[in-house]
Amino acid sequence: MASTCCTQVFSALGALVYPAGTDVYASIEASYWSTEEASLEPACFFRPHTSTEVSRFISLISTVTNCDFAIKSQGHAPAAGSANIDRGVTIDLSWLNETTITEDRSVASVGTGSSWADVYTTLNPFNKTVAGGRNGAVGVGGLTLGGGISYYSPEVGWTCDTVLNFEVVLASGEIVNANSSHNPDLYRALKGGGNNFGVVTRIDYSTIDTVPLRAGHLFQEQQYLDRVLAAFANIASSISYDIHASIVMSLSFNATTQVWTIISVPIYTLPNLNPDVYQDLVAIPRIEELSTVSIENISTLAVEAPYPQKYQAFFTSTYAASSQLLIKVFDVANKTLQLALLPLDVGVSLTFEPLPIALIQHGARANSLGISPSDGNGVILLISVSWSNATSSGPANHIGSKLLDAMDARARVLLGLHKFKYLNYANPTQRPLENYGKENLAFLKNVSTRYDPGKIFQKKVPGGFKLWSKAELEVKAATESL
Repeated sequence: MASTCCTQVFSALGALVYPAGTDVYASIEASYWSTEEASLEPACFFRPHTSTEVSRFISLISTVTNCDFAIKSQGHAPAAGSANIDRGVTIDLSWLNETTITEDRSVASVGTGSSWADVYTTLNPFNKTVAGGRNGAVGVGGLTLGGGISYYSPEVGWTCDTVLNFEVVLASGEIVNANSSHNPDLYRALKGGGNNFGVVTRIDYSTIDTVPLRAGHLFQEQQYLDRVLAAFANIASSISYDIHASIVMSLSFNATTQVWTIISVPIYTLPNLNPDVYQDLVAIPRIEELSTVSIENISTLAVEAPYPQKYQAFFTSTYAASSQLLIKVFDVANKTLQLALLPLDVGVSLTFEPLPIALIQHGARANSLGISPSDGNGVILLISVSWSNATSSGPANHIGSKLLDAMDARARVLLGLHKFKYLNYANPTQRPLENYGKENLAFLKNVSTRYDPGKIFQKKVPGGFKLWSKAELEVKAATESL
């Protein structure tokens, strides 16, 4: 299968195809954030320069039997298969990386292979930015199609809510635009629907005036955890949420010492070092030699320090914004980890971030995420597990799943478990598209059927979260053949 795939692609697009053993192949493999993704071995990589070349590839590969493919922007997803594939062909979009801005500076057009750091650097001289990723190493395409959380999200919504237009290569090879006037159903579906509808090659975003931001890290000890969680919950649950506040709080577990460290990143999207919204949090004793505060531009704030490639696993949930609930779900997580016999190379962190009504209301009924202001203020949980040795994969994935089950069970009892699951944080064992709700899932399936009647992006692109399971597709095919 592998040789047939690449032979046919090479015949049509030879100069853009890189088989195993080439330097370009090796460099792309090394660019993945997760060791699990990098460990997959496609028969070749296809690296287009233009949407027309993507179109030629899709037109060809959709007709080749037993030739699956994956789609990579910057390759920052943790799970194997999200943006890479064994034996098939991986499209590496990293050369679709141009960022341009309109003459009036209101719209930025961005190639989906770009990193957010490159986007911010390009827009900075114009005193403009977009509501993109907080980590500059993350890719434009993957983050946006999964919803996307930005420092500016409380002001303007999910990253996908700021999209004015998607340029998409459909399963037929046709290049179309999806916006409020043309293909509006596809436009909405792409706002959170993942890689189910085509290969998105360019995204046009509304720009934001850029001003320096309050940045920094706040390190605090476990003895202050209840106070920190209470201060965080007060921010997240406020009925008058400060739209300039964007805070992420991580609890990092040391398997050797069995001790947690609290690391908060309280960003404020104005140049105010001491905004009122963070006063309770910063009043709690901190580890002074580690904590920082500064005023920075988004283009420098998003630059990530080099991070060694490791095995990674994400799990996610969403809870009510309640200090008592957060304290209780942490308590069950702590007990679970204290009893676990983890390999010493396994690291675990619990990250909480607000999901306020202020953010949600920007995209209500205009995206496909299935969350509305009536759901109230929430808190997104990311369980992140990392490890260095392949032999630790079993215990690492098991503890992540066990933590999620235990924390969700406690939140359910406390009536604080929300249905929404953020796709970009979800584990492959989770079904975030189903958590968008029956109405939204039905809408996404209808859009898929209209624009991809042959189910190319369901059957031949196994990575990502699919609208139908393999079993459902088999039943559907059998029914249609009668």
